[in-house]
Order: sequence, then structure tokens, then C-alpha cells
Amino acid sequence: MINPDTIRAQFPIFNQKTPNGLPLIYLDNAATTQKPQFVIDAISGFYSGYNSNVGRGTYWPATKATDSFEAVRLKVKEFINAPSLKEVIFNSGTTDGINKVMQSCLLPILKAGDEVIVTEMEHHSNFLPWQRACELKGAHLRTVPLQESGDLDYKAFEEVLSSKVKFVAVTAVSNALGVVNDVAKITQLAHAVGAKVLIDAAQLLTHKKIDVQQLDCDFLAFSAHKLYGPTGVGVLYGKEELLEAMIPMSYGGGIVETVTLANTTFNGLPNKHEAGTPNIAGVIGLGAAIDFVKEHGLEQMHKHTQALCEHAIDKLKSISGIDVLGTPEERAALISITVDNAHPHDVAAFLGEKGIAIRAGHHCAQPLMDSLQVPATSRLSFAVYNTFEEVDQALTALIEVRDFFA
Repeated sequence: MINPDTIRAQFPIFNQKTPNGLPLIYLDNAATTQKPQFVIDAISGFYSGYNSNVGRGTYWPATKATDSFEAVRLKVKEFINAPSLKEVIFNSGTTDGINKVMQSCLLPILKAGDEVIVTEMEHHSNFLPWQRACELKGAHLRTVPLQESGDLDYKAFEEVLSSKVKFVAVTAVSNALGVVNDVAKITQLAHAVGAKVLIDAAQLLTHKKIDVQQLDCDFLAFSAHKLYGPTGVGVLYGKEELLEAMIPMSYGGGIVETVTLANTTFNGLPNKHEAGTPNIAGVIGLGAAIDFVKEHGLEQMHKHTQALCEHAIDKLKSISGIDVLGTPEERAALISITVDNAHPHDVAAFLGEKGIAIRAGHHCAQPLMDSLQVPATSRLSFAVYNTFEEVDQALTALIEVRDFFA
């Protein structure tokens, strides 16, 4: 079993107090996770030990930098069970990956009258690009509603599928409700009508093992900073034949085989889609984060965070005036709540004064907030370093908020 106190000691941020002298209780892990010293050391080790560009120099430290960089590609391949190293594209994060698929895969083939499907629970990063693509090409954006429980309405999804649908973009886990979608089923249904599928896996990373071959998705995007890794780096997985057919996602150094005044030929995968100097330190940090997760066991980490989440929900059921949004069939380790008479921003500010960090707002999911008929929610999300005592302290503080605003 996970010992959160032992793991917590590996995260230097918890060695300090908040500005008002309290221990930090960090429950905003859906936004970004904290970083263990192991990851921090890997990043600083690159800069202090073998800083150089990758894929260009034949000298040391360039060779060590390149070898370390490409070693992470192999780690990612194994982490998501991709068939080939060619299918692992490094970028700046989930948002970047989604936008590049929209620009390089969808826009060149999208026509007036075509359709693209998203859901009401999408993060803006997996909503705005597809909305914009439809606006540019005169296509139609279809949204799949939710059931009262917060689960996706799969019957409605099947009803909106047709030969007109060219692309389906869906989150694996709602960042606002914690709802876990059956993305394998969604992919199978979409493929039956000839549509391509992109999975936003940003919130899936610490919930369950990702297997892109089992999912059979065409694209999958995630960010390192949700996995105890650094910000500013992520991965786009794409099926090899699709990445080969796509125009380069960006143009610049590193993606070309030959350039003349008359013509340019491009490198093969994955270089074709990795223009310019990459976030080398970030990629190395991602590799360290994967090592950290493998050391402690993703399944064990997941069991711990789920236990925290279930503990919180069980206690909240008996607290009047605080409502948990959604009763999904499967929930990841995050909860959205509303407190009677209190705006979510006031709730977050009140808890912040007690050293408890939660998120309040629309969580970049305004269509979902509109569907739920709330302006915003307060969100608690859990990670491997959180404890049951921290959860209880947060719930006690929420009761104080409720009583204060009653």
C-alpha cells in the first residue's frame, strides 16, 4: 500500500509553510501536480551536466543529450503501449497536441456540411479548436449531452453519428466532474461511421493505465505536468499512417531532409512533426516522472487517490448545505461541489486562508457549467501525497464556510 507520508517527503514544496505560517494542503491536483525531487534533479541535472541541443551535434554533451531525450521517447512508447517510436511526438502539452491535430489532420480534409462531434464536458482546449475548424470550413459542431448523473449520454452519441461525421474529440476524464468516459466504446462507434478519434487524456494519466492499441484511438494527447512532471511539455500519440499523411504541424529546423530554393523534402517520423529546438529539459523531466510513477506503481497510486475521493464523498453525503455534483458510474479522484449561499471563489479564498489549496471557477468548461446551470464550482482533486487527515481538514473548513455564509 502507498504510504503518503513517505512519498510526501520526496516533494520539497511540502517542506515549507504557506505565507500565513500553515502547512500546505494541496488539493488542486487536477490543475497540476507537485514535483518530486527526483524530477527536479533530472531537469537541473540536464542543465548543469550536459546541456546541449539534440539531434544535431556529434560531440559530447550533444550525444548524451540526444540519447537521454530519445530514451524518454521509448519510455513514453512503453507507458502508453504505442506500437512504434515514430508515433510519439513531443510538444508543449495537451492543448498544443490538440491544436496541431486540428490544423494538420482535420482542416485539410474538412468540407462544408461535414460534422465534428465533441461532448458537453470538454475542457475548452478540446472544444475551441474544433469549433473554430467548423467555423472556418462551414462544417457543423455537434455536442453530446450528459445524463443527469453526469455520465455521457451514449444513446445520444450513437444518434448523432452518421457518415457526415469526420472527427470525434472526447475527454477520457472530465476535469470538472471527474466522470470517466468509455473512450474505447466511443472510438469503436466512431470508427464504424468512418470518423477519426482524438482522446484528451490529460486527466487520465494517474487514473488508469493507458493502452492506445487497446483503445484503438487515432490520436491521444497528454501533458507531463499532470503526472508529477514539468510544465510546458507533453505528448501527442498518433497512428503512424495518419502522422505520415499529415502536413507538418509546424515548420522549421529539424523537420527537413533537404531544402533548396525550389523545393523541400521532409524528414520521416517523428522528426517531421517536431520543428525547432524542443523542450529538452522538460522531456527529460517527463521521463523522470514516468520512472517515479513506475517505482510506486500506477495501480497502487490510483487505489490511494480513489480511497481519498470515496472518503470525501461519503462524509459529504452527511453534510447538509454542500452538494457534490454528479453521481457517475465511474469517477476519477476529483470532486466538484457547491456550498449553499457561498460563491465558489469565496469558498476557495476561505480555504486558502487555512492553507488549503482548491480550485474554484468554471474550470475551462463553460459549456458544462451552462448544462449544469451553475456559474462555477469548487473542486477538490487528490494526488498520491495527500492524506486522509488533509481531506478531513478540508471538509471541516467547508463546514465553517457553509456556517459563515448561512
